Amino acid sequence: MPEPIRTFRHFRDVPDSAWRWGNFSPAEIACRGTGQLKLHPEALDKLQALRDRLGKPLIVRSAYRSPEHNRAVGGAKASKHMDGTAFDIAMANHDPAAFEATARAVGFLGFGYYPRSGFMHIDLGPARTWGERFPVRAVPFALEVPAARETLAESRTMKGAGAAGVATVGAAGVEVAQGVLAEAQGAVLPLIPYLDSLRWIFIALALAGIAVAIWARVDDWRRGMQ
Repeated sequence: MPEPIRTFRHFRDVPDSAWRWGNFSPAEIACRGTGQLKLHPEALDKLQALRDRLGKPLIVRSAYRSPEHNRAVGGAKASKHMDGTAFDIAMANHDPAAFEATARAVGFLGFGYYPRSGFMHIDLGPARTWGERFPVRAVPFALEVPAARETLAESRTMKGAGAAGVATVGAAGVEVAQGVLAEAQGAVLPLIPYLDSLRWIFIALALAGIAVAIWARVDDWRRGMQ
């Protein structure tokens, strides 16, 4: 036995115990002009099923309309909105073709296309369509993939800092070697000038590594600002 259809003078009068559609609120489904609400369980069950299958929000542009509000907005005389069985859903975050296919799968039968206004009308029937269909999108919505975290081994910052560290250690090692050789026998004294040059090479490498690390940080910051 189908659940009874209930009408409320204002959406704030709907008790919490009577509302089970978690992704929607009475205010979203109520008449935009009067705040009245006709609670049609079958229609709302299908709307929630559509939301669940699509896995993304449904922006409800219009749902229930009181007769006076329907006249005020120029709605059809027998508009399904007055029965509480019709919904106008924005297509801003949906591919219209996929949306329609899913809506049909959950049991909606009536479809009105309003590409210039950016929404699609769906209702419980009878089965019919009207309006100009939405143009086919060349590229459907892509899944949002979170940016992969840079691993430590691949980090440009760590590579630059590592090079700077190795070069710094090398320069320090050269100084130690110079001191040791200075105290050694005279046969190795001619090597000391070459070690001094090697120390400056290590210092230059250390500075280059620091520069690479700084550049990588600045480049990452710029990419994050885009």
